[in-house]
Amino acid sequence: MNTTSKATLSLTVAALSVASALSFSSSVQAIDSALSEKLGIADHAVIAHRGDSYNAPESTLPAYQLACEVGADYLELDLQRTKDGKLIAVHDDNLKRNTNIETVYPERADDPVNTFTWAELEKLDAGSWFNESYPERARESFRGLKLVTLDQVREIAEGCAHQPGLYIETKVPELFPGIEKDLKDDLTKHGWLDDDAKGKVILQTFNKSSLETLQSVMPTVPKILLLWAGDGYIPTKDSAPKADDESYAQYYARQEVASKEGYAEWLDYAKQHGAIGVGPSTIQTQHDDAWSSQFSYMELAAPWMVEMSHEKDLLMHVYTVDQAVDFERYRDRGVDGFFTNRPNLAVKTLSGGEGKDIQATLTKLGY
Repeated sequence: MNTTSKATLSLTVAALSVASALSFSSSVQAIDSALSEKLGIADHAVIAHRGDSYNAPESTLPAYQLACEVGADYLELDLQRTKDGKLIAVHDDNLKRNTNIETVYPERADDPVNTFTWAELEKLDAGSWFNESYPERARESFRGLKLVTLDQVREIAEGCAHQPGLYIETKVPELFPGIEKDLKDDLTKHGWLDDDAKGKVILQTFNKSSLETLQSVMPTVPKILLLWAGDGYIPTKDSAPKADDESYAQYYARQEVASKEGYAEWLDYAKQHGAIGVGPSTIQTQHDDAWSSQFSYMELAAPWMVEMSHEKDLLMHVYTVDQAVDFERYRDRGVDGFFTNRPNLAVKTLSGGEGKDIQATLTKLGY
């Protein structure tokens, strides 16, 4: 075979390989889309993690309003309950990281949310910490921002032009007996569980017991079992302990699940207890800076893991993706949705659009 013939053959083989890959990718995406469509859930769903928490203080009004403006499919929140029964959006077990509680209630700074009344929590500043931690994204109007309730997040979704859904996690549910029923009552009262609200609410939890309770009180509402690896979760292979000079993101990145069988057990549990999908962690490509190192974890959405999930008719919504290269990488694996702190970047990358001018949008919103 002469050089010209070899070159022609190589080009032909390469073209066939690309065509085959594209055909396979299209087939995978068609299967994924069918799963989502059946449940009334957006395909490649953009789930605004605590709102747009990259550009505004997490779980505050501007974070959720901004997420609406940039086109997020869902507003995500962590549900906790105050001492007097108010359902609120707070992530941490206590409020030291993202409020000034150490100044306002110094002797109670380590106390959990459920020991405070809503009136007490309304006195806290939930925005100034963001300006101090991320001066490049600081705005004077963030100072003095308040914690928000479930109802406030719901009202933002209802007032948003494209009507995003709510994606609600029961956080440390063992501290809040009956919170699943409280959530059902609130959503029912405001019409969010009506028959025509298909796919508008998705419930999520890391807690197996809470998943079972959610299934018991809201059997027709889609649920996601969040996945983690390590003690009490998906078993991992033995590895060296975290080194002193190693970030948690670096440590997590080298963890591996012990077996496919161990991973499959969690998918089967999810399926058997009413979940329509799972929410595994991911590794961010760049995970060494002050921001991304907080949100880069273990690879629980490898190609075989995505395939296994879909074989069991389970959607896969991964957390927490904040970089364009990773939206593309996990989308190409067939992932169905993305928890992200950067919904504007997610919408821009996944739709091929231009995205929003964040600073101008915040200004328009009054911040």
